[in-house]
This record gives sequence, C-alpha cells and structure tokens, in this order.
Amino acid sequence: MRDLLQLEVHDLEVEVLTGIYSEETHLPQPLRISVTADLDMPERFAPDTPLSASKSYIDLKHAATAGLPKDVHFTLIEAVAEHVCETLFVSDKRVQRVEVRIVKLAIAEQGESIGITMVRHRR
Repeated sequence: MRDLLQLEVHDLEVEVLTGIYSEETHLPQPLRISVTADLDMPERFAPDTPLSASKSYIDLKHAATAGLPKDVHFTLIEAVAEHVCETLFVSDKRVQRVEVRIVKLAIAEQGESIGITMVRHRR
C-alpha cells in the first residue's frame, strides 16, 4: 500500500452557468465547491522540503474557480465536477484521485446542502 498526500480546499463559492430549467439557464448560479486531491508523495517531508515536492493549494482553488470557463453552460453540475477533476489530472501527474463536492446554493430552502460528490481516479 502506498502513501498519499491529501490536499483540500473547501467551501469555495463560485458563480457557474449551470442548470436544466429555463429559470436556471440564463444567469450563473451560486455553487459551493469543495475539492480533495490525493497525490503521490515523497517518502518523507523534511523541514527544508521545497514546495515542488507537494502541490500548491492554489491549484485546487483555481481548478474550481478561475479554471471553470465563464462562457460555457454546464447542463449538469456533474459536468462541472468532471471539469475540475480533469483540470487537476492534466495539471499534475502525481494527482491520483480527485473528489469534488458541489452544493447548489440557490435551491436550499432552510440551509440544507443539496448536491453531488464525484470521485475520479487517474486512469
């Protein structure tokens, strides 16, 4: 069994063009996106280990925010999650697994979390 490093960025609020109903398709919707990425890691992290031995959390944040195209309408939030996963896999060969949780904020009536979690493994 090999060791993995999990990087996490949680509860990013992002406006994304998504939805299937007419009231959803013309304006961006607020989504709360959380991303966890499992990376291959070195045997040890010494005090002077450089950042290149890990991955910047900003890469995860970027994949779920600025990395999402502003001019593309994602019919399903599953497609949003897929885009985040693919962005991370393409950006770094050490990424072995990505978990993306998306909550649709606009449909919550009493603060409940309604959405999906997608887990993809490098193929």
